[in-house]
Amino acid sequence: MQAEARLRYYKGSPQKVRLVADIVRGHGVSRALAILKLTHKRCARDLEKLVRSAVANLEQKSPGVDAGKLVLTSIQVNQAASLKRFRAASMGRVYPRLHRFCHVTVQVAEREG
Repeated sequence: MQAEARLRYYKGSPQKVRLVADIVRGHGVSRALAILKLTHKRCARDLEKLVRSAVANLEQKSPGVDAGKLVLTSIQVNQAASLKRFRAASMGRVYPRLHRFCHVTVQVAEREG
């Protein structure tokens, strides 16, 4: 049995969120939560909440699931729409600024065997 949780339009660049997602991908849930707790990145706290949400979704689907046997099967970080803003520059020019957003999907399943 598996469940997923999604975080849509997260204000952070997909490249920076992927750095943290790559660290915990494939680990058990308890180990992944411990890693996220000790990671000094801004998105780590929000990814921790997302993993907890996926675990809660799985427990809601099938009550009595052993939390010790859960593993993160996949974490996907995809780019979302960007806000395009401009900053004034010298001699009447402008510099474009992109405020990037991303979508994060976490899938949790029970470890087989």
